[in-house]
Amino acid sequence: MTQFDPRRQPLRLAPHLLTTAAAIGIALLAGKPFAASESQELPVLTPQQTAYLETQAYAAAAAPAGLNAPEAVPVQIRRGETFEQAVRRAGVRAEDASAVAATIASAFDLKDIRAGAKFETAVSRPRGGVGEARLIGLTMRTGPASQLTVSRSFDGALRLRSLDEKITHETVVARDKVQGSLSASARELGATSAVVRRASQLFAHKFDMQRDVRSADEFTLVFDRSVTEAGRTIETGDLMFAELKGQAFYRFERPGTNKVEYFDSTGKNVRSTMMRTPLQNFRRVSSNYGYRTHPISGYRKMHQGMDFAASTGTPIVAPSDGVIVEARRWGGYGNWIRVRHANGLETGYGHLSRFASGMRAGQRVSQGQVIGYVGNTGNSTGPHLHYEMWRNGQRINPASVRTQEGTILAGTELAAFRAEKARIDRIIAAGGQSRPVVQNASSGLRSIES
Repeated sequence: MTQFDPRRQPLRLAPHLLTTAAAIGIALLAGKPFAASESQELPVLTPQQTAYLETQAYAAAAAPAGLNAPEAVPVQIRRGETFEQAVRRAGVRAEDASAVAATIASAFDLKDIRAGAKFETAVSRPRGGVGEARLIGLTMRTGPASQLTVSRSFDGALRLRSLDEKITHETVVARDKVQGSLSASARELGATSAVVRRASQLFAHKFDMQRDVRSADEFTLVFDRSVTEAGRTIETGDLMFAELKGQAFYRFERPGTNKVEYFDSTGKNVRSTMMRTPLQNFRRVSSNYGYRTHPISGYRKMHQGMDFAASTGTPIVAPSDGVIVEARRWGGYGNWIRVRHANGLETGYGHLSRFASGMRAGQRVSQGQVIGYVGNTGNSTGPHLHYEMWRNGQRINPASVRTQEGTILAGTELAAFRAEKARIDRIIAAGGQSRPVVQNASSGLRSIES
């Protein structure tokens, strides 16, 4: 038998391959492929190459004897829970949880982790279900474009790696035809929920988003965003341009106002005094204003509003600036909000699941602001919004209201708008643009929900 000589450094290729494959396997398991580090440029893999690499990694990074292949276990930190306690909930040994916490703490202050933070673990469970699971690796994001990865090497030790992705600021021109819904189609092109919500609010001044917008209608959205090397959007800026069915809206900040507004190509403010509907997303108008057979009592009676069938939790927005008159529980209306607007108009909203934060009598609201959420409270046969409108104290048909357009730019404001419009048109013609690569997010962009 060959004797081990401690003076010689053993040259074994398999363990090194095993370590590398294990690290790759953990990243793939966690659903977060490794990004290139600052000092190493890696080629972009095709889906076929990724699948092959994943298979090879699983084969090379075989679990320790008696354990199954690693599986991904997502963990979210609970209120009052430490990082180590959260790791324990993945089902691993106390020693493993303590060891990985100590490893992470060498590069990141665990006190900075708050309830709700998420991380991914790779865990091997015992064959036959007897015994404790073994922690094989862990990946935790520590910033918009940085993460720490812990992987177990062939000798059982935990190895820590810090990965930082480069960030690029870019202006995206998302152009396509509506397929299914505008929201889903825009998301397919990289638009975030904030961008889609802003566009829907603009289009709601011109269209009934459920009845006027059809599949194959063309749309274009232009917006700024910051993306990582892996293509993950981490920040987004304001919507710069939106067009649907030939109606175009340009973002413009009037000099001296510090207020963002949207104008058509001629310089007319697209903001009308009253939006067409208080919902951007609903299935249908389930009941119009007028006489009908009541779905609960069975009697024919006057329906003094419009009903919009929508999913529970769908946001309800104020169709115009106003002041909350009441936000309370009101008999068969369930959770109820009433808003006073200009020119003697008032609007009411019934059957809400809940009110938006801060909604109470005396609270001012702006057009497009979320005031509550669709529900099924009170006398209701299913989730929907009951929408009423009054003029000078008399109920009227909400669909009959005709509103006026906003201001029209002139003079120096119009000249400044035309210059900004020309700049946006050039970006659209070029199909977008990219800024120089930077190391961290900045420039006043707001963070999106993860």
